Amino acid sequence: MISRSKLALRQSSVAKRALTGASKRSLSVTPRLCTFKSDLSHRDQLLHLLSNISSRQEIERYLRVFSSTTNKNFAVIKVGGAITTSPDLIHSLAVLHKLGLHPVVLHGAGPQLNQKLEDAGVVPDYIDGIRITDPKTLQIARETFLEENLRMCDELEKLGSRARPIPAGVFTASYLDKDKYGYVGKIDKVNKEPIEAAIKAGYLPILTSIAETADGQLLNVNADVAAGELSKSLEPLKIVYLNEKGGIFHGVSNELLETINLDEEYDGLMKEEWVRYGTKLKLREIKDLLDHLPRSSSVAIISADQLQKELFTDSGAGTLIRRGYKLFKSSSIEEVGTEKLRKVLEEREPEIKSGLKTASEFFADLKQHPYTIYGDEPQDVVAIVSHPEGEVPVLRAFLPSTNGVLNNVVENVWAQLRKNYRKLFWAARADDELRAWHFEKADGSFTRAGGSLFWYGAQSISEVEQTVKEFENKGRIERSFLPVGPPPASRRTLMTSARPSVTQAVAMQMKARRGYATEAPKSKKVALIGARGYTGQNLVSLLNAHPNIDLVAVSSRELAGKSLQGYDKSNVQYEALGPKECAEMERRADVDAFIMALPNGVCKPFVDAITSAREAREGKGSVIVDLSADMRFEDSWTYGLPELYGRDEIKQSTLISNPGCYATNTQLLLAPLLPYLKQGNQPTVFGMSGYSGAGTKTGEKDSNGVPVTLPKMDDVALGGACKPYALTDHIHEREAGFHLSKLGAGGINVAFTPIVGPWFQGIVSVASLPLERDLRASDVRKLYEDRYQNEKLIKFINEVPTIPDIAGRHGWIGGGVQVHSKGERVVVVGALDNLLKGAATQCMQNLNIALGLDEYASIPL
Repeated sequence: MISRSKLALRQSSVAKRALTGASKRSLSVTPRLCTFKSDLSHRDQLLHLLSNISSRQEIERYLRVFSSTTNKNFAVIKVGGAITTSPDLIHSLAVLHKLGLHPVVLHGAGPQLNQKLEDAGVVPDYIDGIRITDPKTLQIARETFLEENLRMCDELEKLGSRARPIPAGVFTASYLDKDKYGYVGKIDKVNKEPIEAAIKAGYLPILTSIAETADGQLLNVNADVAAGELSKSLEPLKIVYLNEKGGIFHGVSNELLETINLDEEYDGLMKEEWVRYGTKLKLREIKDLLDHLPRSSSVAIISADQLQKELFTDSGAGTLIRRGYKLFKSSSIEEVGTEKLRKVLEEREPEIKSGLKTASEFFADLKQHPYTIYGDEPQDVVAIVSHPEGEVPVLRAFLPSTNGVLNNVVENVWAQLRKNYRKLFWAARADDELRAWHFEKADGSFTRAGGSLFWYGAQSISEVEQTVKEFENKGRIERSFLPVGPPPASRRTLMTSARPSVTQAVAMQMKARRGYATEAPKSKKVALIGARGYTGQNLVSLLNAHPNIDLVAVSSRELAGKSLQGYDKSNVQYEALGPKECAEMERRADVDAFIMALPNGVCKPFVDAITSAREAREGKGSVIVDLSADMRFEDSWTYGLPELYGRDEIKQSTLISNPGCYATNTQLLLAPLLPYLKQGNQPTVFGMSGYSGAGTKTGEKDSNGVPVTLPKMDDVALGGACKPYALTDHIHEREAGFHLSKLGAGGINVAFTPIVGPWFQGIVSVASLPLERDLRASDVRKLYEDRYQNEKLIKFINEVPTIPDIAGRHGWIGGGVQVHSKGERVVVVGALDNLLKGAATQCMQNLNIALGLDEYASIPL
């Protein structure tokens, strides 16, 4: 999923739910209208109350959307029996009615029915989760549903809202299986007339899930099933399930899943171990429901107090479930469909709508330079980027429909743009109601003459000024800066002499906003989860020297509240950061990256929590670099050994698995010789590591009460000797073979044996490689030199590398090539520091690449 790991729960993401893109609001509860009487009947007074959960402009936009549909198609709201008369629900429904909106409300009464059956001495019985309904149970169910139905209507009437009880007459059903379940129905038909009559008369229709056969026999029907059938018949714009939990929560991290895109995530979700029983059934039922509805429909699972927030804010509430569409991109108008695109432009593009330009003129102008069109299959969102070779890309049009807004397509398309363009400029009119969204997505902007220029990716004021001048000189400013305004002939004048210069304007705007006006690249923020081990200490040292990364959070439960030693750029204190805290950091966009320096088997809940929270962020969310072995075999993760597997994938990835130390050494040793290995014969690798590779343990505390980090093994414990361990099936053996096999040499199986030695840090590995054909030692050396000639952290020498050559150094050294006298086998030696290139240094390379920084920043070469 997620990623918003598309289902590492969200990949993503991601996010926000519609077009203003505002950050998630801290207010999570709709205002209680405790004084809601007839004196609050005016629309303006209600809008004023609703403005506590969002801006009036945002609420007005949704009211226009909801009012534009037929009343019966506005919303179906399924209410759980436990909350049928909760004040939050009644007040929210009353507000909707006063605003002229008429949701169709269907309620259950499970808890009340159970209590009445118990009072009557009837023991409830179930088969496959379905209540067996005998005549006595049916009688009590009918009475209970009627009572709850009338009670809801009465509470709404007390607040001045008109509500019509419809306890029966809507659902026609046949027996599900009379012998097995008794009087339980399977809905065959929905009679919409009672609902439409209520709405036409100005009433809120309040339904129960009691059904009838064709000859009038009452049948009991599950309320969720009834709500689904009702929604299939009415095809509402919104479908809302109200429950006490307020959404679907991840079974591991316990984080709320804010958006589920069924087309992309359903299969993955259903395979998750925690998705079972009621959750699996609910997802299956909702998918079946949405498969029968237009793609514009969605299901929101929320609590009663979140109803107004779900309906009237872009951030929404609870869990939104939708089918979604796959995105496309194309460099051809004809491939997208000329007439389809023409229609989109004529309906949504401001200049074309106002008659200043025709769609044909837009097409002709666009074709002067290379361009790419982005969108989803029904073109609910269309984005068009002009990108002449060697010039800065310009977003010529970003055109969402109502469905694109409601169903979060805008965020998906925007994420695609952010992925494809590291720098982008675009414009919006000053009166554009979506202007807040543009400001939220931009790094900077300036406004004049009725229009605003936005950008992201520019690193300085001077760069923005130079870009704008190039736009002017080449005629691109006409649409990149002021889409509408003065006549075309005068549009290229950026400022009159009475106005500030472009540089001054940009500087003022940047200063007024978020402090982006710096000549240097914007500093990135990183959280280090698990900072106490030797690798964590080395990472702190590298981060302390980094010119463009700030360490803002470190995690340790034992050291919580203590200051981090070895980091002097700011006073950073240890915190007890669990999955929940990391997810909150992700939602708030507190960091650009997480480094997971946790033991094997520990990081998955953290990763799940962070990726689940990604949808609350702009763009692709934070980068996660995992130093454990947990994700090294996962296809959805990028394996971060840049010297062998390239930088491009790392650059685009947010999930990066840092290779193991022995595995790095083994792969760098074997890769140049893979085409020459004898098929069917295993290469063998014998590795020796210092005892720091065994990790740390918590020892005694110092005089300040701070736990002291000690090695699990040391030279005293070793008695000055070496100790073989994990003689077969070492995880780094499998890791090296798994990834080397992807280099096109077929399946590679490595035989690997590790030994710990009586020194602190550094690894030496000796590889013995059977050859398919004879090679001279000079040939072998040339293979290594050619393969690694442009790599700054790799060095190949004639001598045998030793521990003193590599301990405390940041790269890899290979050498000592010897070919057997018969030419059948070659021996090569590789060495690296297990704490540096085997862990911390490699992590820093991956982090720098993924964050768009110099790969070797803070790494001494």
